[in-house]
Amino acid sequence: MLKEVTKDMTIGDILDADRETVPFFLEMGMHCLGCPASRGETLEQACEVHGVSADELVQKINAFLQSK
Repeated sequence: MLKEVTKDMTIGDILDADRETVPFFLEMGMHCLGCPASRGETLEQACEVHGVSADELVQKINAFLQSK
């Protein structure tokens, strides 16, 4: 069970560990969760490409994970 997300994790690894995190990515405008880049880019890199805050996304996901 995934306990904490960091900016250096790939989106694919996060989704593999907990599919319930999908809405957080969609909310931030990341709709290409199945694309090959999700397996090679870190969360920080993906956020940069999409123009969103990696810190904000990590904070939201971690708060969700801690509440489970």
